Amino acid sequence: MDFYSRMVAFLKVLLPLAALGILSTLFLLSRSIDPTANIPFSEKDVTERIRGQQVTKPFFSGTTAKGDDIIVQARVARPGGPGKPAEAEDVTARMISPDGVRIDVRSDVLSVDFDREAATFAGNVRIRSSAGMEVITDRLEAETDRVAGRTPGEVRATGPMGDLTAGRMAFEELREGGPIHMVFKGGVKLVYDPAEQKE
Repeated sequence: MDFYSRMVAFLKVLLPLAALGILSTLFLLSRSIDPTANIPFSEKDVTERIRGQQVTKPFFSGTTAKGDDIIVQARVARPGGPGKPAEAEDVTARMISPDGVRIDVRSDVLSVDFDREAATFAGNVRIRSSAGMEVITDRLEAETDRVAGRTPGEVRATGPMGDLTAGRMAFEELREGGPIHMVFKGGVKLVYDPAEQKE
């Protein structure tokens, strides 16, 4: 038997024995686990972890009783609780009425109170309508059962008619079954440039 054959035969015995030695060492050095031991979290930690439940990249789509379509997406969402609304961050929402009017909303934060059928967009709120109006504000209070909303504070807007500022703004049906209108109130100032309208 040559050297190569003797080496192969030797390794056939040595390597399995080395593997058994390593496995037995792992079992000898591992800690025994007590299945009756308590989870290494305090009750406070568990409560905080439950409270911190969240969903990544949630998507919601639904239709109101009037036939309005509502679509909402976010980076992250957290469920609400008794007396606490559900919240989402980095939100985009789209509301479409049956006659095709579309309102798109983007904001840093969205909180939804399902009991009151109310949603509040806050932080860098941008509202864009299918009519070409774009509104910037800090807060928008919307309804979840129809396409309607209002800003409690000042707004800046641009659109086909020019640039404007106002103390507040609302969008809703002005009459039952009618089209959605954006209404600006409270010291409305409009800058109209005829040259831009001709371009």
